[in-house]
Order: sequence, then structure tokens, then C-alpha cells
Amino acid sequence: MLLLLLGAGAALFGLLDAWYLLRLPLALLRARWLQPRLRDVLQEQSWPGLVLPSDLDWLLHMNNARYLREADLARCAHLARCGIFDALRALGGSLVLAASCARHRRPLRLFERFAVRTRLLGWDARAFYLEQRFLSPRHGFVCALLLCRLHVVGSSPGRLVQHLCQRQVDSPELPEEVQHWISYNEASSQKLRAESGLGISTKDE
Repeated sequence: MLLLLLGAGAALFGLLDAWYLLRLPLALLRARWLQPRLRDVLQEQSWPGLVLPSDLDWLLHMNNARYLREADLARCAHLARCGIFDALRALGGSLVLAASCARHRRPLRLFERFAVRTRLLGWDARAFYLEQRFLSPRHGFVCALLLCRLHVVGSSPGRLVQHLCQRQVDSPELPEEVQHWISYNEASSQKLRAESGLGISTKDE
């Protein structure tokens, strides 16, 4: 029986990202039940992290894929705390990560602690835009920065925010660099659609 359990555990971790699949529901439970609700959808949230041996690459610092995984956990916790997941459930919508952009400024080393600070920058007719910063608590240095574009399916960002705030709320003006990034995404989408023979459109697929 013990060998069977060990074999099942080895298969689980060998074939699937089991640690991620375990951490995600725990992160959502922690955000929903153990942390206070964020009443302001624009409020920043901090998510703690630690670089483990399984996170390392051959250069002995956290590999690029782990940044995206930690950002995903922090983002889900943030959306749970500020009520967007509840609003999606109430309005019958869902979220899809449509685009992300990462900048790496300083590597995170083995057993180094960090915090992922997530905040909603604003929204347009189709998507939310979030910024996530990997911050070194010891130095206060931003080691990495991610921009994320979350498309709302089955509803709209404006309706979700209105549901949360119980009133119509306009998006803050997006930072200049985010507007440039949106323009890049639209130009890239148009180019790819033209190459595929689908015609010119500003709609991302």
C-alpha cells in the first residue's frame, strides 16, 4: 500500500505541476477566509514568496517560468480579495489572460524572500489591466515587473466594477507605458490576422 501511495505521488508530481495545483486552491481559501476583504478595487495587495530549490535554473536563481506562476497565484488571491471573482460568478462571466509582459531587473536567489505586489491599474470596454511587482523586502528593490491584460468573457469590466461599487465608476487613466503596450498588442493582433487572411481588426483573438 505504501509503495502504491508513493508511486501515485511520484506520478502526480512527475506528470502534473502538482505543487501549483495544490497551492492555487489554498491561496484562494487564504484570500477569502483568512484575509480582510479589499473594499477598494484599486487597492494594492502584497503576496509573500520564497525562492525554493525547485524554483532554480542552472544559474542558481529563480527561473523565468516561476515568476509567471507566482504572479498567477498572487493575481488570483488579489481578484478573490477585491471581490471580482464574486462579481464574475454573480454576472455569469469569466476571465482569460489575454496578454502579459515581464521585465526582469535583478535575479532572485535561493531562499530569498520576496513580495508580489498586485494592483489594478484600470480597465477598458473588454479588459482589466494589472501591474505586479516582485519586490525584495530587504532592499526595497523591484526585481521584476509584470503587466497583465485580463479579458472579461460574458460580461464587461465596467459592469463588474459597477456590481462591486453599486454605482457607475470610470476607469483611472492608464499609465503612458501601458497605453503603448496596448497599442503594441493591437498592432500585433492586426498583423497576425492579416497574415492569416482574416482581415484587419482591432479585436484580439
